[in-house]
Amino acid sequence: MLMISGSAHALPTFARQTGQSCVACHAGGQYPELTPYGRLFKLTGYTLGERPAVPLSVMGVASYTKTINADPSSDFPKNAAALFQTGSVFLAGKITDNIGMFAQATYDNYANQDPNTNQWSGHSHSDNIDVRYSDRFISSGSDLIVGLSLNNNPSVADVWNTAPAWIQYVPTKFGYTGASAAPMMSQLGQQVAGLGAYVFWNKTLYAELSLYQTAKGAFTILKSGNDIGNRLSGSNPYWRLAASHEWGPHNMMVGMFGMNADVYPDPTNPTGPTTHFRDRGIDAQYQYLLDDHTFTAQLSYIRESSNGGDVTGVASNSSNTLNQLQIKGSYIYRAKYGGSFTYRQSTGSSDATLYAGLQDDGTGTGNMIPIPGSGSITNNPDTRILIPELFWMPVQYARVGLQYYKFNRFNGASSNYDGAGRNAKDNNTLFVYVWAAY
Repeated sequence: MLMISGSAHALPTFARQTGQSCVACHAGGQYPELTPYGRLFKLTGYTLGERPAVPLSVMGVASYTKTINADPSSDFPKNAAALFQTGSVFLAGKITDNIGMFAQATYDNYANQDPNTNQWSGHSHSDNIDVRYSDRFISSGSDLIVGLSLNNNPSVADVWNTAPAWIQYVPTKFGYTGASAAPMMSQLGQQVAGLGAYVFWNKTLYAELSLYQTAKGAFTILKSGNDIGNRLSGSNPYWRLAASHEWGPHNMMVGMFGMNADVYPDPTNPTGPTTHFRDRGIDAQYQYLLDDHTFTAQLSYIRESSNGGDVTGVASNSSNTLNQLQIKGSYIYRAKYGGSFTYRQSTGSSDATLYAGLQDDGTGTGNMIPIPGSGSITNNPDTRILIPELFWMPVQYARVGLQYYKFNRFNGASSNYDGAGRNAKDNNTLFVYVWAAY
């Protein structure tokens, strides 16, 4: 079976530290969605409870991925194959009364493929890391939490399940499980180092401001492997505002967030003009948590504007837009049986360079042909996906699930989107997994 890491953060080391079950911190035990108690635990720097003697956890996910039409085969390596892909080790929990951390190291068995032999090789790398200092001031009329977070992924410090780092998780690198375009703030994970300050007042108002730079020097440890990734110019701000309210078994949040990022077009030569990305988002979440029943509804919308393409050559247009909408609802019964349904939509301006539809045929004649599978004959990112999921948790540290990714549109069209005869429904993908942690 295929062992992978995903974005699973229901760690047994946290349960051992707090003396609580996974259900206390995660809605219905469903990672990574946090309950009000889970949010409080994270905001207070992972310091609630006693410091564990061995603050380590390990995790693996066995899985099987199959795309309906795996042609061309070069775009679908390991289709319909069960393989060991990755595993993770976590160092997490309380360090002092005010300092705690969450650190993940991952081994990817299929990190690189030799173009000559087609053989895969793997390597270990840093994954999501969040080190916090926090303090809490409680009086008869006020409850104030303040903190600092050093992390390597914009919005990974967020405590709601609608932030870009948490609302979606794609637990396999094989097959089609998302759109071909994503906002820049969703692409910077494990490439940057950021320091931010946050406050949470009366369990009602939350504010955060962070600055991110390319991870380098002493902060290279926050970076994922040897991949150059995106290179940022200077300090790039991320901000977050949210209003939260709890009543009885209900809790609700509405918020907004944003990031400005100046990115060098050539990461191997970080000099000269940059492309300017401006991401702005709104989000909301509702939870019902009581005895046998857990229900969660989430919404996130991000609008990105970018410019500088006419200077850098990375885009045909001098400015572009990209919009990402995600809506998800989930229900869990007795923290054992559950399901979810997600709708994702990506739309934006057409651009012949960003969303290329043609490539040179390699004959030296300058003849251009469609790019099968990943190309867009309309040069547009329009993608729409429906994702039903069923899952079962026989014990609190194990989860068995099935997801199906149904594409109604992909790269700008529902039929013949690549100009080579491939339809959006050809990308429909089945994903079956077994997650376990200790």
